[in-house]
Amino acid sequence: MRSAPLDLGRAREVAIEAAEAAGALLRSGEQEPLGIRPKGSAGDVVTDLDLAAEKLILEHLQSFYPEHQIIAEESGVLGAEGACVWLVDPLDGTNNVAIGLPVYSVGIALCHDKIPVLGVVHDPVAGQTWSAIRDRGARGPGEVSPLRIRPAIRGRGPVLAWTQGHSVGHGDLTARALRTELESRSVRLLQLWAPLIAWVMLARGHIDGIVGYRAEMVDLPAGALIALEAGASMYGLDGTPFDHRIDVPEEARSFVAGRPEHVGRLLEMVAAAVRV
Repeated sequence: MRSAPLDLGRAREVAIEAAEAAGALLRSGEQEPLGIRPKGSAGDVVTDLDLAAEKLILEHLQSFYPEHQIIAEESGVLGAEGACVWLVDPLDGTNNVAIGLPVYSVGIALCHDKIPVLGVVHDPVAGQTWSAIRDRGARGPGEVSPLRIRPAIRGRGPVLAWTQGHSVGHGDLTARALRTELESRSVRLLQLWAPLIAWVMLARGHIDGIVGYRAEMVDLPAGALIALEAGASMYGLDGTPFDHRIDVPEEARSFVAGRPEHVGRLLEMVAAAVRV
């Protein structure tokens, strides 16, 4: 028997419910003992909040879509491979929470045939949620009309954000060259440790671009889709169209994204920093 077509509108509602419930859990536990433990060898950490929020999200998604595969930040791959895959980052910005910095979010994406088709980002601190469906636009908190990038401030240089994957070490010469070039040619280069927040800032027009180097697969699609549906452009570091499939290798998850009128300038900065 052929399965019913996927209702992305309903899937958006389910994902928002899960993200906001996880956000409430994170907000309520932010001041409690976090149970911080090292994760990997690059200085990353995981907390009891990550695990509790992820458990809540997984149970919610599985109750509505038991046949879908889920790839979660802490639990890894759950369920059999199929056309539909959920990506779950229950706490994007764990290192911020660990040091008492209230900059973090919850990210959930749904992919169909490896391509992200739905993205949800919830900011528990602000109590706001953004979402997007591929080719159907992005929405801001409480908005029905499409979210669009606000006009840039005239006469001001670009405000940019930087993100890199967990595997990128302090001695990575490419990352170092990129950051140095971007810092020298921008008004500000934000390094938030919470890339989903940066994507939302781009979608709202609060920053002008993001450069990512070997970005993480789990948290990239949700934020990128929201920014793209709000009007941003996104390319590989060499200026070719970015490959949005989630099964590309880590080295293919480096990108330049920004306002369409700024992307050419950002690519020039990248080219000046490294040979791509």
